[in-house]
Amino acid sequence: MAYIILFFIIGLLFSSLFINLGFRLPVGEDILSKNKCDFCKHDLKFYERIPLISYIVQRGKCNYCHQKISFLYFGFELLTGLLFSLTYLSFINENNPYIMIGFGLVFISSLIIIMISDFKYMIISDEILIIFSALIIVLKLLLDINLEEIKNLYDLGYSLIFMFIDALIMFIIMFVIKKIGELIFKKEALGGGDIKLMAYIAIVLGYKLSIIVIFLASFLALPPSIIGAYKKDKVMLPFGPYLAIAAIILFLLKIDFSSLIELLH
Repeated sequence: MAYIILFFIIGLLFSSLFINLGFRLPVGEDILSKNKCDFCKHDLKFYERIPLISYIVQRGKCNYCHQKISFLYFGFELLTGLLFSLTYLSFINENNPYIMIGFGLVFISSLIIIMISDFKYMIISDEILIIFSALIIVLKLLLDINLEEIKNLYDLGYSLIFMFIDALIMFIIMFVIKKIGELIFKKEALGGGDIKLMAYIAIVLGYKLSIIVIFLASFLALPPSIIGAYKKDKVMLPFGPYLAIAAIILFLLKIDFSSLIELLH
């Protein structure tokens, strides 16, 4: 129990960094500059930047201009803490658990940042995808070496090739879906960021399980889409967060594609 709480607190501490990256990187703002109120631009004091607590104490309002603070801050801070704890619970009983937990936290962190930026701006930053792709590939190779699945340079080369093939297959699948959607709906059905995001996810999950991610994400996005259609809301919903949530669910549940097919039969 103590470790679950510890990982929750670690997640809360990192949540502020993730929010800064998600809110500032897509629009070219300095991610290291002081946090300010979105409305009056007043510099926030240290205690006003404490995750969750500051939002509750301030009753969701700025201390200076009294405007309502976006619930996204509170929501993503809580989500990050919960996902860090769930990552610990999911992998603590695996072989080389702490390597798996570290790998999982990096993957989960990247998807949280992507969700934040896509919710806020409908933008998935190439910088985030490139940096985390490099990190994930290195960590995945180190994990395979530790598990003795990679024993020589040939194995290393094959692992890199298979990761590249998984990403390429998923990129092609998403690109085809995008083109079909444009032909049917006569407008952009998928953003380029969603295509690149799924290629990134395929590096971790493989292309077979990534196909399940698309179906699960579509299912998760269906209720908000129906509600938006009922309200005649023409605001376009970002699909990236649903892809990220679906990938997190399958990643933490550790569902194997072949086992899933057997269950369906």
